Amino acid sequence: MTLLELLTQGDSVSRGVAALLLAMSIGSWVVILWKAWLLRGGTRDVLRSIAAFWQSSTLAEAEQKLQAFDRALLVLPAVGALKNVAPDRGSATLGGAGDRTQRLTRVLREALHGALRRVSAGQILLATVGATAPFVGLLGTVWGIYRALTGIAQSGAFTIDKVAGPVGEALIMTAAGLAVAIPAVLAYNWFGRVIGRIEAELEGFAHDLLGVFGEPAAASLPPARAMPVQA
Repeated sequence: MTLLELLTQGDSVSRGVAALLLAMSIGSWVVILWKAWLLRGGTRDVLRSIAAFWQSSTLAEAEQKLQAFDRALLVLPAVGALKNVAPDRGSATLGGAGDRTQRLTRVLREALHGALRRVSAGQILLATVGATAPFVGLLGTVWGIYRALTGIAQSGAFTIDKVAGPVGEALIMTAAGLAVAIPAVLAYNWFGRVIGRIEAELEGFAHDLLGVFGEPAAASLPPARAMPVQA
């Protein structure tokens, strides 16, 4: 029995299970192909972009260089946030309150979270498909065996035509569930490893930006003049 015959000759339950597995497979492969294109450079592009930034003499030059290296737009948002941070205090909005280090911390955190949301998109779908597809296939397997036993009970005789179709359907459902789940699990693990490396590099880069472009630490400021002590 082929998958086409299963969809045309099966009952509503078997058709629903097959349609659900097909939708899960299409969804997971769309995410896999999209994330493979997005993360095609992996951590290499991030490392090259960070190196190009620190080798630049100005922020404008760094932003121009990063356009050639940062294809996934993971480092450029942090540079853009660095350029757009409120330059002084006394702003009319709450976003301009606090010293430069606090404002820079806020905009870099927002840029970092935005980049990580982009690279992490679709991971939940892959995890869900990888965890549930075998059980969906198992549901089709159990239903196929149930139909086989029902056919035997109604006919009162054990004949091959009463068993072959439902059992073949059950085996197809089992194989289909595994075929949908295995690529999703492998892709989830591989993408998760790449995303973890990218996250570590971006966090380190944001920390370095904060240390270089933030206000001097309190220890570097001149000490306050001591107040005279009255006798």
